[in-house]
Amino acid sequence: MKKLMLCLAAAAAAGTASAQVKWDLPSGYGVNTFPVQNLQQFAEGVEKATGGKLKIAVHANASLFKANEIKRAVQSAQVPAGEVILSGASNEAPVFGIDSIPFLATSYADSKRLDEASRPLLVKTLAAQGVKLLYTVPWPPQSLYSTKPVATLKDLNRTKMRAYNPATSYIATAVGAQPVTIQLAELPAALATGGVDNFLTSSASGVDSKLYESIKYFYGVAAWLPRNAVVVNQKAFEALDKSTQDAVLQQAAASEQRGWKLSEQKNEEYIKELAARGMTVDVGAEGLKKELKVIGDRMTADWIKLAGADGQAVIDAYARK
Repeated sequence: MKKLMLCLAAAAAAGTASAQVKWDLPSGYGVNTFPVQNLQQFAEGVEKATGGKLKIAVHANASLFKANEIKRAVQSAQVPAGEVILSGASNEAPVFGIDSIPFLATSYADSKRLDEASRPLLVKTLAAQGVKLLYTVPWPPQSLYSTKPVATLKDLNRTKMRAYNPATSYIATAVGAQPVTIQLAELPAALATGGVDNFLTSSASGVDSKLYESIKYFYGVAAWLPRNAVVVNQKAFEALDKSTQDAVLQQAAASEQRGWKLSEQKNEEYIKELAARGMTVDVGAEGLKKELKVIGDRMTADWIKLAGADGQAVIDAYARK
């Protein structure tokens, strides 16, 4: 009898071990950034909620894949899940770039309305690529950083402007600058070598990447709030049992709510820190905002033409919210 009990216990243990799943989840951002810290909490929450059946290993700072490679890696099942910046894939489908249309949504409240209005189309588009959306989190509003003072957009003419998606490349060209594709993890090095003169990014990036060491001017143009998305390969998700799937979705919802609140809270803290670090901070930047708004209106019209009826429906839904 004792031998039988030992055999049954061993079989049970083997069954438990075989049921355990480990996901690698790459992110292009540093461990000190709030999206990755939120991601770590998501991973910890999933492990706890599933009793260890699903363990998620977060690989930050582009250590597993470069930021612009992660979405493709998830689609092709090289990794089960990943964190991506949606606008980085806007050349694949217009909906990925809707949150990077300048001055369409410039506050957290507007960004949330836009997120809700575009969510059905986003989910549908990702699903067609074999990818499931878990949650989104916005970066703080995109503001202009420059090595030299900028009074008008003419001051950006013939400079080197960092680009990280089609929208930022478009803006660089529109203001007469040379777009230079540089991922966030590579930006400090590019600044140190004179590879870039200015760029649009968040207050979070300014602090987390210590951009204040090379950049002295910050203009709070609040052009848009780009969203990161945590996504999973659809087949990898479907391979989980129902209770584990439910736990993942519950933790994703909690992470989304936490991430949106954290982003807004951190934005205020980051701007104060940039000023404390010696940067010249112009939060209003009204003149630059007016000039950029003209570019934004043009980009909105272009986006609707590109996105067609689906895109127009999203813009209409956003306007009604």
